[in-house]
Amino acid sequence: MGGSTAMATYAKIQDWVKEECGRTPKTCWIAHCKELYGLPVNRAHNRAETMRKTPCPEDKKPAIFAAFQHFKM
Repeated sequence: MGGSTAMATYAKIQDWVKEECGRTPKTCWIAHCKELYGLPVNRAHNRAETMRKTPCPEDKKPAIFAAFQHFKM
C-alpha cells in the first residue's frame, strides 16, 4: 500500500506495527506520535484535559514513526 499520499487510518497503523513488531500500539500513542511528527490530529471526543493521560512510551515511538514513513505520511 505504501504509494498513497492519503493519511493511513489508526487501524492500518496498528495492523502494520503489530505485523512488524509483534505489539499493537494504543490509538492515544499514535495520536501523540502524530503530534510529535507534525501531522494533524483531531482532538478526541472524550479528552477533557489539555495534557495527555497516556503519552507514547519512548520505546514504542520508533515503530510508530516507521509506520508513518511506510505509509508516506
